[in-house]
Amino acid sequence: MNVFVIGTGLIGGSLALDIQEAFKDAVIFGIDKDEEALEHAKELNIIHKKASLSDLSIADIVIISIPVDISIAIISEVLDIVTDSCLVLDVGSTKEKICNAIENHPKRRNFLATHPIAGTEFSGPKAALKNLYKGKTNIICEVEKTAFKLQEKALEIFSKLGMRIRYMDAKSHDKHIAYVSHLSHISSFMLGKTVIEKEKNERDIFDMAGSGFTSTVRLAKSSPDMWTPIFKQNKENVIETLDEYIQNLLQFKKLMEEDNFSEIYTEMENTNYIKQILNGIKEVKLQ
Repeated sequence: MNVFVIGTGLIGGSLALDIQEAFKDAVIFGIDKDEEALEHAKELNIIHKKASLSDLSIADIVIISIPVDISIAIISEVLDIVTDSCLVLDVGSTKEKICNAIENHPKRRNFLATHPIAGTEFSGPKAALKNLYKGKTNIICEVEKTAFKLQEKALEIFSKLGMRIRYMDAKSHDKHIAYVSHLSHISSFMLGKTVIEKEKNERDIFDMAGSGFTSTVRLAKSSPDMWTPIFKQNKENVIETLDEYIQNLLQFKKLMEEDNFSEIYTEMENTNYIKQILNGIKEVKLQ
């Protein structure tokens, strides 16, 4: 089984590691515009061979794991090259614009739009992890537009990697993910920015940063190369989530100004319900 991974960083690299563990006959080919990253991926045994787009005619599976703005152009080019039996899937954090861009491609049936809900704040081949996807949800969009045999091929891979599957239309995916993922990253980036601008003494930040700050600002270490295109592609949904978030912040500020700490207590107590939701998610993943 010839598996081509376009983009050998955290997401693509982790998939490559798990696929070669689950499928012993898999030969992993890496394609990356960053030659140094590609060489590093080979040294780390994430890939077996370096390749280019011109080699895709021998591919059984192509995984596209690059910034979403580049994906739009690359997916069409990949579909132009691969055979009718090849499965092409992307793992980006936005889906609607990508799906719309290839909806009329002659080989649309070869493409599966996926979004594994997994990752860390780190990037590059060195960030790749084994078992990153075990127990994680993988959202599949527009599954009905993919050839059934290729759906089966994809589901076999996802099953062996231990993923849970959720089906969703692309538009709904982008709306929901703006709240539970994209807004989290913006909040983290802006918290980091606020602290850097206010606390000029780096030693103060280092000495006084507790676990709460560290965990909240963790996502601010994420790659701007990856996240700027995500915000651009999902602009309308992200702005909507920001409007609601800003209103909640302004309301909290108003309660502070009015010394209305009983209402602040009530709001925080009500929001504690998020613990039950997240605990429920953990229990489902353990089953």
